[in-house]
Amino acid sequence: MTPEDARAQRQAERARQIALFRYRLIQEAVSRELSTRQRGRLVRQVAERTHAGADGTPVRVSRKSLDRWIRAWQQGGFEALLPAVRHVTARSSGEALALAVALKKENPARTAVQVRQIMLRHGVDAPCERTLQRHFRRLELTFDLEPAGPAFTRFQAVRPNELWVGDALHGPRIGPGNRRAILFCFLDDHSRAVMAARFGCAEDVVRLAVALRPALACRGVPEAVYLDNGSAFVDSWLLRACASLGVKLIHSTPNRPEGRGKIERFFRTVRDQFLVEFDGAHPRTIESLGELNRLFSSWVETVYHVREHSETGIAPLARWRAGLPPAPALPSAAALTEAFLWEERRTVDKTALISLLGNSYQVDAALIRKRVQVLFDPFNLDEVEIRHGGRSYGTSPVFLRARHAHPKARPEIPGQSPPAPTGIDYLGLLDHARDRQLQGAVNYSALLQPPPGQHDGHDGHDGHDGHDGHDGHDGHDGHDGHDKGRVA
Repeated sequence: MTPEDARAQRQAERARQIALFRYRLIQEAVSRELSTRQRGRLVRQVAERTHAGADGTPVRVSRKSLDRWIRAWQQGGFEALLPAVRHVTARSSGEALALAVALKKENPARTAVQVRQIMLRHGVDAPCERTLQRHFRRLELTFDLEPAGPAFTRFQAVRPNELWVGDALHGPRIGPGNRRAILFCFLDDHSRAVMAARFGCAEDVVRLAVALRPALACRGVPEAVYLDNGSAFVDSWLLRACASLGVKLIHSTPNRPEGRGKIERFFRTVRDQFLVEFDGAHPRTIESLGELNRLFSSWVETVYHVREHSETGIAPLARWRAGLPPAPALPSAAALTEAFLWEERRTVDKTALISLLGNSYQVDAALIRKRVQVLFDPFNLDEVEIRHGGRSYGTSPVFLRARHAHPKARPEIPGQSPPAPTGIDYLGLLDHARDRQLQGAVNYSALLQPPPGQHDGHDGHDGHDGHDGHDGHDGHDGHDGHDKGRVA
């Protein structure tokens, strides 16, 4: 088989795959039993969805194209769905293209730009780089010298609330405390609409819960959430909340961020269009988290949600609403309260007490020496709920209190100014007190030091006066006086 025949065969196979793809989209709408209204409804539904194209990439097909394919099938059957063969008149000479192919085959690493430069240096009227690229691709002369790595297929949820993608973004510093604001955000994978978004001053599970709970109450419960492996996203509380609401929790593979491309792209938009206002020579200052969250909500609702998305071609919020059922089911207040409780395991002691975070709670005496579930609101430890064996034993008020809230549920007060200094030097006060203690006391350390201006030992020369009283050579004993004079 010649190269031209092989190329024609590949083109025919590709045309057949395209025709099969077109028929797969219109097969339900070509039935002659359908009325015009029914056929139009089916075609609109097909046009609103994303489909895997003939080469496997996600594609969207317009209503006009679907109608054209239906008419073609009705008039000519399957053959009419085959794409038209393009007949292009070559503008470049055959000799120039042949030389370009020879140069490419001589060194496959040469690019189209390099091949054209060689041809021009050789004095040949070379085609443009784009023409050479198309010619090389048609002859399958373009390939990667080294494997680029594993291939990743593009994924998109087919309906709203099928999958939420969440992550955290470091935002600006706010308030006199200069604390870093952290944005917890969840996107709907189908529409790219923002489901949950809130800035906090800590990247922990408490701030995650504060962002997620209102979203579940007003947007509904997703079928699954896709998160990375950050500490807040692998907390046992989140797993319990998802299990309580029937949400599938999915974590990405470590060091494989490809599945979070949509949320990362959204964060880039946030940096370029929102956070940029807090940078530069004259940045906007933020005094509180409330102000920052209000400004971000305004940007999301008036800019991001109403602007056509570059990937879907539809505004995110409009696409999310269009795919919802007429009466979407929202979780009840009781279901949300149950999902956002925290749980610990404790053993009831012989006095029917349990201990939790330093607090003591009196429970049913029937649970003595049994392992029970303790459910509580991390922001309010005034009472806890006790469960055992799948049965609730009611709430137990605090018996002995050590704290009012969980240590992780600390308040967010990033704008609070540091306390004014008192001016009290505690260590200085201690130093003055020690000086007062030493006043009037004997300084034994000073006694061991020689007086200033005297030399050790020779100051006792006054003891030579002892020679005046010596009798004969016995006066040499006057050296004793020398020693005594030093002592004196």
